[in-house]
Amino acid sequence: IQRKAEENIRKGIETLHRGRERNPLGKAMPIADDIVRSLRAKAPLSRIAVAGSIRRWKETVKDIDILATSARPEKVMRVFTSLPVVREVLAHGTKKSSVLTAEGIQVDLRVVAESSFGAALQYFTGSKEHNIKLREMARRIGLKINEYGIFREIDEMRIGGRREGEIYTALGLPFLPPELREDEGEIEAGSEGDLPRLLTVEEIRGDLHVHTRWSDGGHDLDALVQAAKKKGYQYIAITDHSKGLGIAHGLDERRLRDQIALIDETNRTLTGFQILKGVEVDIRGDGTLDLSDGVLGELDIVVASIHSGFRQSREKITARLLSAVRNPLVGIIAHPTGRLLGERDPYDVDMEAIFREAAVRGVAMEINAHPARLDLSGHHVRMAKRYGIPLVISTDAHVNGDFDYMEYGVATARRGWAVPGDVLNTLPCGSLLKRLRSGKNREVRSLGRKT
Repeated sequence: IQRKAEENIRKGIETLHRGRERNPLGKAMPIADDIVRSLRAKAPLSRIAVAGSIRRWKETVKDIDILATSARPEKVMRVFTSLPVVREVLAHGTKKSSVLTAEGIQVDLRVVAESSFGAALQYFTGSKEHNIKLREMARRIGLKINEYGIFREIDEMRIGGRREGEIYTALGLPFLPPELREDEGEIEAGSEGDLPRLLTVEEIRGDLHVHTRWSDGGHDLDALVQAAKKKGYQYIAITDHSKGLGIAHGLDERRLRDQIALIDETNRTLTGFQILKGVEVDIRGDGTLDLSDGVLGELDIVVASIHSGFRQSREKITARLLSAVRNPLVGIIAHPTGRLLGERDPYDVDMEAIFREAAVRGVAMEINAHPARLDLSGHHVRMAKRYGIPLVISTDAHVNGDFDYMEYGVATARRGWAVPGDVLNTLPCGSLLKRLRSGKNREVRSLGRKT
């Protein structure tokens, strides 16, 4: 037991060290956005954009890269290095400056020529592997690409670089979305005219993982409905925690039925919007659910997830999730790998086995959009697509403002090459429920499978 405890402590320390080396996207993105807003307001800029891993929506980033154009770069750099967010100035030049923020994240600002802005944006967005492949393509047709532009090798004549799309056009490619630029087949797909039309945040019609004050949320039903309407949504699913999560004031059968009655009453007052009755039911250590089938059968949507026993063996964690997937009342598995970016590694779980079973059962996998999770990852999204598993993107909202996290989930889906047809909450409410009605009818739920 002592050896196991020591091993767990060691792994925890390693995770924290990795977290310090790379920053969760949800920590770095708001800082980058704040700096860009401040520079737009205070500095004499022509153009400005965030590049690097943030622009690709990579789940963790080492630092923040920002590009700008200006006729007065010295002034831009003075403003940048004196921003309130700056804790330390690491370098101060007329074309590039670097600072360390109060949160300990390095930010590099480059001021480039207007004629090179597009080429620089493409170059500094990366990824390194993507750019290497592009340069190889360019050489084969007598061109040279760098951060200054695209040139003919024979005479160094410049043929583009002001706009980012010119780089791809010169290579006979369509514009490749930043989320795909990882050299994982996107260049080949573009060359063959087989690039997917990726999902956009505007196509999301509702959020299927929302908590209220009934458990550990911060708002009541009415406030959440109003916030969801402002997002343009047509529905939300209320999925408070179940009784097994006592620390979150989880609902037992009696309280859940009281909430069901309240939702039914509220729905009768709504027009053009529907509240779906749901729960985030806990998957216990033995794989059973902590609420009775009777009450689960009264819901529109049952979301199942693990909140304990994270360090169980690969066999036990996999068996728990498989048990939930096989339960005919479960429609969605939430945050399937259990990771917390920079804080907790994913479970040791056989995701191939989970996906195979989910494909057979028509159970959806959640892309949890909360920046602390982003779970499924882009890698697992693409794997789920190969199995034909339906996906949902949900924010795990605990307060109204959490609905804004949907853009993180959509970006993660895009990193996994997801198109609108892959994601169930792009559907109108009626169509969604036909695809995913808590597994009460296997014939109905089988529609969630793709062929």
